Amino acid sequence: MRLLSISTGKVAALFGSHHPNYQRVASAINKQSISDLAHPLPVEITRLGVTGDEQADPSVHGGMEKAIYVYPIEHYTFWSELLTRETKKSINLPIGAFGENFTIEGLLEAEVFVGDVLTIGDLEFTVTKLREPCFKFNAKMGYKGAAKAMLQSGFSGWYLRVNRTGLITPGAQIAITPGQRITSIADQNQALLNRGNQKNLWD
Repeated sequence: MRLLSISTGKVAALFGSHHPNYQRVASAINKQSISDLAHPLPVEITRLGVTGDEQADPSVHGGMEKAIYVYPIEHYTFWSELLTRETKKSINLPIGAFGENFTIEGLLEAEVFVGDVLTIGDLEFTVTKLREPCFKFNAKMGYKGAAKAMLQSGFSGWYLRVNRTGLITPGAQIAITPGQRITSIADQNQALLNRGNQKNLWD
């Protein structure tokens, strides 16, 4: 289990200038890798996340309880294949495509529980909750079924609270200290999917 890449983004208009919501909808979901295994630069992590990263709506993303968004590299193949099929375009997603701050390998949603403590290099984090996709994710992916597909697949990723701040570098190993292990990220995902199905949110 290790950290592969660290990404940040700036708040900007989510839609192109031709779209009627161009001026009204902003997002920082478009993130770029600033440090990876090929160029492993140390990056400062504060209580509010990666230095230089921004969030358009702190009520949904960011803040101390959602300071870092983590996404497993193992899901990238699924998404590239799905989007290639649905959009009829050849898609090869770059690192940071899901708006994540940390791209990792070796750890998946079914293995991570709310309250678990992750030690990554010299820093320490607590798992707080899954990522809940919204219409901005659909817009980012260029596919109106992306949010539904994220929940149906269970490939949601999760948020971290920062317990110990400092510098972190891709390649750092990840260790888990289990919490109470009552609710996994996969459990949260299934509950959210069930609520959506009951309210016909996906129709």
